[in-house]
Amino acid sequence: MKNQVNSALNILRRKQVEARTGLSRSTIYAHMRTGDFPACIRLGAKSVGWIEGEINQWLVAQIENSRKAA
Repeated sequence: MKNQVNSALNILRRKQVEARTGLSRSTIYAHMRTGDFPACIRLGAKSVGWIEGEINQWLVAQIENSRKAA
């Protein structure tokens, strides 16, 4: 249980999100603008990150949606 909580609260930087999702920077931000991707959180003046658990949930939803359509 503790590992699940820690994993859900890890912060992923943009390059990690790109690698995990297979999406480009511009596609991530385009999906964020339409509300189709988890919002980033501000880490500093010039840095953002995403909550790992939210990215994982988004990936699971993408997989489920693609299998429903098939």
